[in-house]
Amino acid sequence: MLKKERYQAFIDYFSKNMPVAETELEYENPFQLLIAVVLSAQCTDKRINMVTPALFRDFPTPEHLAASNFDELFPYIKTVSYPNNKTKHLLGLGKMLVEDFNSEVPDTVADLIKLPGVGRKTANVITSVVWQQPNMAVDTHVFRVSKRLGLVPMSAKTPLEVEKQLVKHIPKEFIHQAHHWLILHGRYTCLARKPKCEECKISYFCRYYEKQHGLKPAKKTKS
Repeated sequence: MLKKERYQAFIDYFSKNMPVAETELEYENPFQLLIAVVLSAQCTDKRINMVTPALFRDFPTPEHLAASNFDELFPYIKTVSYPNNKTKHLLGLGKMLVEDFNSEVPDTVADLIKLPGVGRKTANVITSVVWQQPNMAVDTHVFRVSKRLGLVPMSAKTPLEVEKQLVKHIPKEFIHQAHHWLILHGRYTCLARKPKCEECKISYFCRYYEKQHGLKPAKKTKS
């Protein structure tokens, strides 16, 4: 199957079967989403959703974060991964939002990555989720699944290489959705250690399935 055909099959399947795909992080505004995504680095969304209600309640604005200190903030996020660093990031993030961005979450990747704790992946998440910009955040799920499906060459070694490939071949209007399609497929079906190929509905265009089973991809079934 040609790469163009795989991409078309990918778009056709998910646009039909998962037309509404959203982050599983719980938030009510861009500021809350930014905080949640920063905290979610190398941590599960489930864990983040357990700690953020109290955090959002007591630190509802950038001003509240900026006025806080390590000892006050740390207890709220002590159960997430790398709580020491993330506490420092949130404090610096709140201060920078107040001082440099009029307490508003920036709407560009270039500005977002200036914030403490915000890398390219986080910036792409914020801009694609909040403003539906055609940016592709590449986490471990996107990195793994895009390669297994054959959307991206196995030779791609970095998240940026994968991002460029996906943005190049996925139509702009689907990019912000495709991010979630790949994440959710990787989280619940295409697992890292033991992918559920027998249950998978898209094995008919999956390069991993073909190679793993020594077979041609299964014919598409009606859904």
